Amino acid sequence: MKKYKRILIIAVIIISILGLIMIYSSSNIWAQYKYNDSYKYLKTQGIFLIISFIILYFISKIDTLLYKKYSNLIILGCITLLVLVLIPGIGSIRNGSRSWFGILGFGIQPSEFTKLGLIIYSSKYLSVNKIKGFKSIFPLLMIIVLIFGLIMLQPDFGTGLIIVGSVVFIMFIAGVDFTFFKVSFIVSILGIILLIVIAPYRMKRITSFINPWSDPLGSGFQIIQSLYAIGPGGLLGMGLGNSIQKHFYLPEPQTDFIFSIISEELGFMGILIVASLFILIIYSGIKISLEQDDLFKKYLSFGIIFSISFQTLLNLMVVVGLIPVTGVTLPFLSYGGSSLIISMISIGIILGM
Repeated sequence: MKKYKRILIIAVIIISILGLIMIYSSSNIWAQYKYNDSYKYLKTQGIFLIISFIILYFISKIDTLLYKKYSNLIILGCITLLVLVLIPGIGSIRNGSRSWFGILGFGIQPSEFTKLGLIIYSSKYLSVNKIKGFKSIFPLLMIIVLIFGLIMLQPDFGTGLIIVGSVVFIMFIAGVDFTFFKVSFIVSILGIILLIVIAPYRMKRITSFINPWSDPLGSGFQIIQSLYAIGPGGLLGMGLGNSIQKHFYLPEPQTDFIFSIISEELGFMGILIVASLFILIIYSGIKISLEQDDLFKKYLSFGIIFSISFQTLLNLMVVVGLIPVTGVTLPFLSYGGSSLIISMISIGIILGM
């Protein structure tokens, strides 16, 4: 297991440093214009990276079973934060979503912490209860519905999707009856249709996904600019720092669409490096998960790895135009303190097993 832990931490360090480099490269033009400081995003993310590495180290020294012991308090704290962020004057609005707490000039996103909190709670619930049928998982489903509902009030469909997907995957690993998944799939489709009907902007995202050139200056703008970044990359890219799309074409490229800039500046080789690092993280995480004898640890590690994998896949599919824009960051690479810290805490939990 030590071998895979070593691979995991080395891959995480490399991809995080690469993320810091690419955040500066993709954001310096926008940061200079907005803050008169081209290093603004680099400095902020650098602070979060140092903090997150320190947190990772201490988390890796904690007995994993402590999370099981305090899982009820953890999920209660997450739900409380999700309620508080919806209150005007406490939660702040960014890009149309009331998903943030503004603390000392930094934005903290409670839904990011809830992703991990619900994985911990679900792992405990499924490891201590005998799962015989629908009734045995009903209390867990109520918690999931409550959390998903609170996140959709922000609204943040991408994060809600990752949270639900991660818990459903843990249920699958735990051996929940397959009939549940068939029923859940039908209910999910109906739910997505309802969410689209009650929020017309989601329909615009779908139509722009199908044909972004139908509204090139509106709902299709991000996808088109992302594809314009990826297209010219070639084998070796245009060179680090030489992106064209970061010059006010692709909006805030250091966040959800940072992979577009990586593709443009580093080309296919950059894509290959990023893909290889994620594969190493996922593969080593799976190997560590398979070696766990304790059910709670097994479910928790599998849930964490699936969450990272699913979030990565969603982001990349958005960037290349395979699914509508969801507002999901790319783990370890995108700008954002909450996302980075939670990713590092998650890796720290796995390393502590």
